[in-house]
Amino acid sequence: MKIAEKLIIIAGVAVSAASCTSGTGANDGGDGFRYLIDEFADLKIMRYQVPGWDGLSLRQKEYVYHLAEAAKYGRDIIWEQNCRYNLPVRKVLENILENYGGDRECREFQDFTVYAKRVFFSNGIHHHYAEDKIFPACPEEYFRSLMEAVGDGDLCAELLPVIYDPDIYPQRKSNDPDKDIVAASAVNFYENVTREEVDRFYKAMADPSDPTPVSYGLNSKVVKGPDGVIREVPYTTEGLYGAALSKIVGELAKAAEVAENDAQRQYISTLIEYYRTGDLRLWDKYNIEWVQDTIGTVDFVNGFVEDYNDPLGRKATWEGLVSIKDHEASERTEIISSNAQWFEDNSPVDPRFRKPHVKGISAKVINAVALAGDCYPSTPIGINLPNADWIRRDYGSKSVTIANITHAYDLAARESPKNTLSEFAWSEEEIAREKKYLSLTDEIHTDLHECLGHGSGQLLPGTSPNALGEYSSTLEEARADLFGLYYMADPKLVELGILPDMEAYKAQYSNYIRNGIMVQFTRVEPGRKNTEAHMQNRKLIAEWCYEHGRDAGVIEKKVRDGKTYFIVNDHEALRGLFAELLAEVQRIKSEGDYAAGKALVEKYAVNIDPDLHREVLERYAALGLKPYGGFVNPDIVPVKKGGKTVDYRIVYTDDYLGQMLLYGRKYATL
Repeated sequence: MKIAEKLIIIAGVAVSAASCTSGTGANDGGDGFRYLIDEFADLKIMRYQVPGWDGLSLRQKEYVYHLAEAAKYGRDIIWEQNCRYNLPVRKVLENILENYGGDRECREFQDFTVYAKRVFFSNGIHHHYAEDKIFPACPEEYFRSLMEAVGDGDLCAELLPVIYDPDIYPQRKSNDPDKDIVAASAVNFYENVTREEVDRFYKAMADPSDPTPVSYGLNSKVVKGPDGVIREVPYTTEGLYGAALSKIVGELAKAAEVAENDAQRQYISTLIEYYRTGDLRLWDKYNIEWVQDTIGTVDFVNGFVEDYNDPLGRKATWEGLVSIKDHEASERTEIISSNAQWFEDNSPVDPRFRKPHVKGISAKVINAVALAGDCYPSTPIGINLPNADWIRRDYGSKSVTIANITHAYDLAARESPKNTLSEFAWSEEEIAREKKYLSLTDEIHTDLHECLGHGSGQLLPGTSPNALGEYSSTLEEARADLFGLYYMADPKLVELGILPDMEAYKAQYSNYIRNGIMVQFTRVEPGRKNTEAHMQNRKLIAEWCYEHGRDAGVIEKKVRDGKTYFIVNDHEALRGLFAELLAEVQRIKSEGDYAAGKALVEKYAVNIDPDLHREVLERYAALGLKPYGGFVNPDIVPVKKGGKTVDYRIVYTDDYLGQMLLYGRKYATL
C-alpha cells in the first residue's frame, strides 16, 4: 500500500483543497447525520457512517468485530515507533484528564487539553503531517503542577524537557541534509547507530540478483549494543512489541474461525505465523495469498506496512484497517482494473519500463469499519497494496477507494459556508467547473493513482527497491499522481463511461496545480520547509510544470487586488508536461537513479517561497478553516440474548476525547 495522504493518506491521492473545509458542527451535511464533531488547533474531527452494515450476516459481522479488535490492539506500537517517549507522555496526559480534581475551566487547563488532543491525534508528540514537535500553550510550571496533582511528579524531570525543550527530539523524521538523518530523527527505529552504519548493515544482506527480494528491516529495530555489534531486534510475539502482537494474534485467530472463505483462513494463518516468527518470507507469502483473494465482502490491512516515517524509507509503522465492499460503487474501479493492460501499454514512459504483462490488479470501492495504528485518526482515502515491486509484478495488487471517508469529508465541508475554492480560484468560470466536476474527478484520480499508478511500471533487472533511499516515498507518490493525472484527460475514460465528458478533467488539473503550488501550504508554519512526502510530491509536480510551461503560458501567475493566483490556460499542454515528468520519474525509479531523484526533490519539492507562503497563510486564516482532518471510529457493540451474541450493532460516537481515553484503557499493551 502507498498512502494517499495522512490527514486525510492508507495509500493514494490527497483530499482536495475544496474538500478540506470545516464547519461549526451545528448542522448536518444534508443527510441528517452530523459529521463534524470537534475542532481545535489546526484540526477538525469527523465521524463516518458505515453503509451496508445491516446487509451483513451475523457471521460476517463477527468476522469484522474480531478483525477490528485485532487492529485496535496495535495502537501502542505506532506510538512507541514514532518516539520512545510517546507512551510515557500519553499515559501522563491520560492520567491528568481522567483524575485531575482542580479547576478545569481555567485557560491553562483548556490549553493543556488542546495539547493532549493534538498529541492523541498525532500518535505522539510530533505533528502527524509536518513532523515538528508539538508544544503546549500552557506554561511548563503549570504542566508540572498537573503532573504532581495526579501522582506523576516523579516523572517531571524526565518528561518535561521532552515536552518543552525545542532542542530535544525537534522532528519525528529529519530530512536535514546537514545532519545524520538517522541520529537526528525522533523515530524509534534505530538506537546508537548512524545512517552510514545502517546502510552498510542492510547492504550486506541484499542480493541484487534475487528476483524476489526480501524487504529486509521492515519489521525490526536496529540497535548497536555496548559491544559495538549492530543487531536487529524483530517485532514478534516473543520479541519487541510482543504483548501487543500476542493480543493481535489472539483476535486474528478468532476472526479466522468465522472467515468468509478458506482463502481468508489461509492468509490469516500465515499472518499469525509471521507475527510469531518475524520471518519476512512469511510476510511475502501472506501478501501473495491476500492479494489473490478478491471474492470476499470483508477485507482488512493489519501489519507493518508503510515506510514513510523512516528517514531511510525502510522500516514500516504499524497500521490496521477493516472494511466492507461497496458492490455497486465498485463497478467503476472494476472497469479501470479490467483495462489495466491498455493503460500500461499506452503509458508515456520508455517501453523498457512498462510491464509486458500486467497481472492480478483488482480494484474496488470499500467502506471503512475500523481505522487503527497509522490510519487513525488521520486516514487515507485510497490504498494500493502490497508494496513489494516483485509481488506486484508477479501476482498483482489490490487497489481500493474508501468511499465513506471521502463522503464524510465532502459532507463535513457542506457544514461550512466558507471554502478555499472561492478564495484561491481565479474566476467564476473556474469555480463553476470545480463545483460541477471536482468531487467526481477526485475519486477517479484516487482510483487511477491507486489501481494503476502504484501498480504500473517495472524495475530494471538488478535495480534495488531501496535505491532511492530517503527520496523513494516522495518520488513514488509523484509517479502514481502523474499516472493518474495523465490518464485523467484521456478520451478512453469517456469511452469507458468513467468520465461524463472531456471537460471534466480540467477541474482536476486546475485544482491540482492550485493546491500543489500554494493552497496546501496552509498546513506549514511560516519559515518551515515542506517535509511531508505527499505534499512534496504535489509541490514537485506543480512547480516543475509551472517552470517548464511558464514561457508558453501553460500555467500563468496573476495578481489581483494584492492576491496571487495560478491559472491553467492550456490544459492539453499541461497533460503533455505531466507525460514528460512521468517518463522521467519512472526512469529514475526503474534505473534506481538516486542522484537524479534527489535533484528533482531538492529543487522543486522542499523550499517554499516565503512571500507566497505568508500570503497563503493570511488568506486562509481569514476563512477560519482547519487544514487537517481525522476521524473517530464507530463502536461495534455485541448484542447479547440469553448469554449468546445474536447481533453486532454500529454505535456512532461524537466524543473524540472520550474515545481516545477509552482506547488508552482498553487497548494498552506496552
